[in-house]
Amino acid sequence: MADDRDDSQKTEEPTQRRLDEAHRKGDVVKSGELNSLILLSTGLLALAMFGSMSVQRFAADFRIFLENPADIVINAGNASALLEYATYGLIAVLAPAVGLIMFAALAGNVVQHRPVFSAARLKPDLGKLSPMKGFERLFGLDGWMNFVKGIAKILLAGGACVWAIWPELGRVAGSLDLSPAGIADLAMILVFKAMLAALAVLAVIAAADYVYQRRRFMSRHRMSRQELRDELKQSEGDPQVKARIRQIRMERSRKRMIAAIPGATVVITNPTHYAVALKYESGKMGAPVCVAKGVDHLALTIRKVAEENDVPIVENPPLARALYATVEVDDEIPAEHYKAVAHVIGYVMRLANRTRYWRS
Repeated sequence: MADDRDDSQKTEEPTQRRLDEAHRKGDVVKSGELNSLILLSTGLLALAMFGSMSVQRFAADFRIFLENPADIVINAGNASALLEYATYGLIAVLAPAVGLIMFAALAGNVVQHRPVFSAARLKPDLGKLSPMKGFERLFGLDGWMNFVKGIAKILLAGGACVWAIWPELGRVAGSLDLSPAGIADLAMILVFKAMLAALAVLAVIAAADYVYQRRRFMSRHRMSRQELRDELKQSEGDPQVKARIRQIRMERSRKRMIAAIPGATVVITNPTHYAVALKYESGKMGAPVCVAKGVDHLALTIRKVAEENDVPIVENPPLARALYATVEVDDEIPAEHYKAVAHVIGYVMRLANRTRYWRS
């Protein structure tokens, strides 16, 4: 009952992280019918590419075995050589087609999923020895689906093969009068037609089976809402921890700004809602740099620190708002504000020179 309840709660599609984890464990979408289709297609291709050549090679190399087997003398002296001749002859005939089919056997898995090697599949699982588990695999949903697919393949593919070969029955009946090479050619034609018909049927079965296996795979890895939340915490971090980290960074940034205010050239204010502290050293900087900025409470703090350290404060609401919106801390002011800021800094410098003059 608990398992049923858990399965009923898994209503969300699996995330990419869950799918990648399944892949690492060797759990992938795999259709045996698609593998069979690729192998059969490759066999048909090999027959078309190498069939005629292989038949001619076979007929030439093994003519004596087919036409005059009585003339073959086997004794202790030539038995080894005869076996070697037959073995290498068969290898030469079958090697091209077998090599192509072996390549297709590997490609059948690669086209369904990227290559994977998982040690998890090599671990012994005593649960597979359980009679109950075996009963479930045999009579469960997958077992019935395999049974239905097997019956469908036998009936449909067999019927297609009979339908394809039926018009050639007359030629088969007269094949006794043909030479060995003619019989081989006729056999190749019949096999080619039968495979082509079976291939058309299996293509439909393989497509349906792949869709079924894909849906089963996605259903097997569905997630509950709680699992999604847990994975989000693991991948992106706990929201509370992230908020605390942001708070610490903001506090450190605020402390750095406050520490830089005493060295500022001027603080431009709104007068209370915005405050931007600028620093400019003639001949050392290409343009004034923002060393601190803030709104509301932070703006008041900037203004207070500036007053405590005798940093000039200039009230210019439009310029303060514009600088706050367009410049970041430790960046130079944008070019469009050069003229307005130069006017403010020039005013501050003239005021400073005048103060020094009167003090002297």
